[in-house]
Amino acid sequence: MLRLGLILILLTAPLPAMAAQWEVPAEPGALTRALERAAAGDRLLLAPGTHQGPIVIDRPLTLEGGGQATIEGNGQGSVVTVAAPDVTLRDLTIVGSGSSHETIDSGVSLGRKAARAMVEGNRLLGNLYGVDIHGARDARVSANVIEGRRDHRVNQRGNGVYVWNAPGALVEGNDVRWGRDGIFVNTSRKNTFRNNRFRELRFAVHYMYADDSEVSGNLSIGNDLGFAVMFSKRVRVTDNVSIGDAEHGIMLNYANSSQVSGNLVRGGENRCLFLYNAHKNRVEGNRFEGCDIGIHFTAGSERNAITGNAFLGNRTQVKYVGSRWLDWSAEERGNHWSDFAAYDVDGDGIADTPYRPNDQMDHILWTQPAAKLLLGAPAVQLVRWAQSAFPALLPGGIVDSRPLMQPVEIPVPDWEARHDG
Repeated sequence: MLRLGLILILLTAPLPAMAAQWEVPAEPGALTRALERAAAGDRLLLAPGTHQGPIVIDRPLTLEGGGQATIEGNGQGSVVTVAAPDVTLRDLTIVGSGSSHETIDSGVSLGRKAARAMVEGNRLLGNLYGVDIHGARDARVSANVIEGRRDHRVNQRGNGVYVWNAPGALVEGNDVRWGRDGIFVNTSRKNTFRNNRFRELRFAVHYMYADDSEVSGNLSIGNDLGFAVMFSKRVRVTDNVSIGDAEHGIMLNYANSSQVSGNLVRGGENRCLFLYNAHKNRVEGNRFEGCDIGIHFTAGSERNAITGNAFLGNRTQVKYVGSRWLDWSAEERGNHWSDFAAYDVDGDGIADTPYRPNDQMDHILWTQPAAKLLLGAPAVQLVRWAQSAFPALLPGGIVDSRPLMQPVEIPVPDWEARHDG
């Protein structure tokens, strides 16, 4: 009888409604009406052409544009506001946001209710912010083209992707250009930013108070600064490439217990790597090449492991002023230095003498720039000769006791090949 009762309950229970598919014409008001009528789980296919925005999505839906549909805002607020979980926006062009930083006017705004939102394969053009992930957990923003505003000074523009208090956010495979920062994350955790390309921005990736996160496989070209990790812990900055970023390729500022490995920084006008008050980090297997300063190490940064890196053709390999020696080798392995005339008699790949990148005159010049006028004086040359002949005269600084004979090789990725199809 119990089994018969269960069968009767199953037979008389209402069947779940099947998700419907809506064809939405490119006509005034058609998209708004379709959103009002659609049920949770429905799929809206937008016809080629321009559809009126702004719109609010308040139930789980999928909007698809087939690469030919545009949602155009009216120049006020955000174009698409998502206020429901499990919403997908795919293959759309989204334009026409407002210009207010106070309300974070965006192409796509993912609020606190927009858990597991997916924004993929879209073109977000000329909006103040591209995508604002504002409290939405486990959101995914992938394979989009995001081009920001150019009618304001850089600092008055919005970010390509803005992440605030959005644990689990994944931002990958996007091509971000113009605007202010490519990705700006503030007060968040467990975020992943990988395989994106950033061009003509202030910062490619800008971290503030965002712990336990990953920045990997990204390409930064010609920005003011590549990858900046600030006031954060346990961040993995791995396998990124910075080409021609003006101020710093990578910066750790009050960043602790993080990993910086497998990155290539090339052709920076200022510093390849800048460590400021950064502690207990591991900097390993990176290639820092052709910058004005290879690494600037300052403000009491302590207990960092710097090993297996290559410093190639930088005008100044290391800038550090200190009264004690710091050994940049770990587990019997140091770094490669292109300006070190090293020799390796036993053939173990480790140079047979230590490397010291700076001397007392470097310290004087950094603290007293006017002393550059004395560089050609015989007394300066005598001091430098004496310090090279008698290392005990050196004042303290960086020493690499196990320099590497060969540099690590890191190729520049082919963005088009990596994202083909």
